[in-house]
Amino acid sequence: MGLVVMFRSSGASTAPTASHLMTTLKFFYNGIKVNGGILQKAFYCQGAYTPESCIPSGTITIYGKDYRRFSAEIRELLEVRNDTDSMSDYFETDRIYVKPDHTLYAQVLTAFNLQEDKAAKRRAKRMERYSQAIAA
Repeated sequence: MGLVVMFRSSGASTAPTASHLMTTLKFFYNGIKVNGGILQKAFYCQGAYTPESCIPSGTITIYGKDYRRFSAEIRELLEVRNDTDSMSDYFETDRIYVKPDHTLYAQVLTAFNLQEDKAAKRRAKRMERYSQAIAA
């Protein structure tokens, strides 16, 4: 489920650095690891976006958990959005839109599917316990 990301240009004509060449992103069902480090907890959503949002169908959104910010390495390699406005007490979690044409889409889709499978198994266990409690 991991992929070595060689370099992602931000539009400027900057040369890749050694840190860019060695960065490994690994997507798990419950977060992202950079270079085998600590898991940065996240969850994945795939939904219907409105035409006004200009987000293509199939896009997967990665949300940071517990209002924690993604690391500098993730911010360098992926476009992270956070529209928090602390002046008005409006707080958002970091989010990353991974569009179907993105080079990491297959890895993110795999992590999303693993998350959904795990959630379905949890729901099935919960329903089984509920059914047994009702029957008793």
